[in-house]
Amino acid sequence: MLLRAGTSFLRYIVLFVAMVLLVGCASIGDLGIGNIGDLGISNLIDQLSDKDENKVDEKEITALKAVPEIPLLWKHSLNKTKIAVFSPIYENGAVYAADAKGYLVRLDPANGKEIWQVETEHKLAGGVGAGHGTILVGTFNGEVLAFDEMGHERWKTRVTSEVLSQPQIDSDVVVVRSADGRIFGLDAVDGSRKWVYQGPTPALTMRNFAGALVYRGAVFAGLAGGKLVAMNLLNGNVGWEAAVSQPRGVTELERMTDIAGLPVIDDQQVCAVAYHGRIGCFEITDGNQIWARDASSNAGLTMDSNNVYVSEDRGAIVAYDKRSGAMMWKQAKLGSRKLSAPLLVRGELLALGDAEGNVSLLRRHDGSLVARAATDGGAIVSRPEYISDGFVVQTSNGGIYAFAVQ
Repeated sequence: MLLRAGTSFLRYIVLFVAMVLLVGCASIGDLGIGNIGDLGISNLIDQLSDKDENKVDEKEITALKAVPEIPLLWKHSLNKTKIAVFSPIYENGAVYAADAKGYLVRLDPANGKEIWQVETEHKLAGGVGAGHGTILVGTFNGEVLAFDEMGHERWKTRVTSEVLSQPQIDSDVVVVRSADGRIFGLDAVDGSRKWVYQGPTPALTMRNFAGALVYRGAVFAGLAGGKLVAMNLLNGNVGWEAAVSQPRGVTELERMTDIAGLPVIDDQQVCAVAYHGRIGCFEITDGNQIWARDASSNAGLTMDSNNVYVSEDRGAIVAYDKRSGAMMWKQAKLGSRKLSAPLLVRGELLALGDAEGNVSLLRRHDGSLVARAATDGGAIVSRPEYISDGFVVQTSNGGIYAFAVQ
């Protein structure tokens, strides 16, 4: 449930706010912020309902402080971000990062030294994406900007709405997701449009930073309304659609069940999780369901050869057996209600960030906490990014922190 039994007063508050936002969505869009799906309704719900939840007790806080510290490799500073979510990317021996004021930087992954900086003169809303020598970012005005590895602009094109996620590139096709539910295939050489897919547009949706997953000539994307779609990368033709979760409830708020994180995939199956819904795994070839369980996440998941790991709402990370869906373990004592999607790192570990700017390392086989580190206190919303010696995260305060995993 979105709100627990006994919180009817809070429910009325949230419904009232939702109605006000629905009435005012056109004028909000005129300001360049976007439609109702960009207003973070789920965050409002969480803030209200958390007021009557049990907080982390002193024993748990003491235990967290006693955990060994993750070694810091280096840190770098960009500008603060209020509503956009950025993630660094490691590509061809370099780290690329961006911020909402329009700065794009290339960093040395060994020491964080800035190799170059580009002022794009655009308000950036999503990125960074990279591949095949091309660096990609998106703007609040729906522009996609492409640069080479030296920071020189290659091309600029426009889609139909703001670009909130990391563009993806493969086989000379750039895949971009816009805030109005469309997915575009662009030519990687000049940015011209090759195809477009129009996803469902429910009355109330989440602000989605997930984008799409490109894998072996196919595009996989989780949509508003709990659908998972597989498309041909070259022409955008739909191969199959599957229902991860079905909307339930009476009001639009209760029926909101968007897939707000990237799917994960291997050679046999693709898995996705919906907010206020379910987690499901499907056959990669035809979309037939393998298993499904009740779950809720607006962060995302990852998968290794044994398990699927989900950062669920209210600050828990859960491991499910990837073949049967059986719950293997649950870690709910990380001290935060908001976790990023997890990243697989060396030594059979998981790395993830949280809303207070902390980074945690967990053992994959049992979820036990191995090490922990603090950053600048800004929220870490996006999944940590792999680098050769460890991983790197970006906070909402603009801090870029690289940590070692030994």
